[in-house]
This record gives sequence, C-alpha cells and structure tokens, in this order.
Amino acid sequence: MVHGAGCRFVSDNGAEVDVDFAADGSEVFDIWRLRRHGLSLPETVDVTDEDLRAAVRSLQPLLDEVRPGWFGVAN
Repeated sequence: MVHGAGCRFVSDNGAEVDVDFAADGSEVFDIWRLRRHGLSLPETVDVTDEDLRAAVRSLQPLLDEVRPGWFGVAN
C-alpha cells in the first residue's frame, strides 16, 4: 500500500515492512517503523527504542543516519 511519502508491505502472515522515501528516492526507516515490524511478526519481538537505536547504529557503516532518527542503506 503506497501512503504519503512511503510504502507499506504486509506478508500473508501479517508481518509488516514500512518505508518512506528520501528526496533522492532511496528507502529510509525510523525506530517507530522497526518497532511496528517487530510487533507484526508471528513471534512478536518487542524491544525498547534505546535497544533499537543501538542495534541500528551498530550496523554502521552498512546503514547511514540520513537525518536525525532516520536510517537508510549506505551507498
């Protein structure tokens, strides 16, 4: 489902992946979207925002923080 500045995908088992698009067309996500994804999984994953932020930041340089709180795949 395309919405606003992004797109949400829902699999047959109800798992959601929601992304927005940056000005250059690249996919970006924030902590809220990661939380929604975890909560939508068949075996729910519920972690704190702090833990999600730490996990995403640990993936740098694979991911970039493209603007405060928003992340995307590094070039």
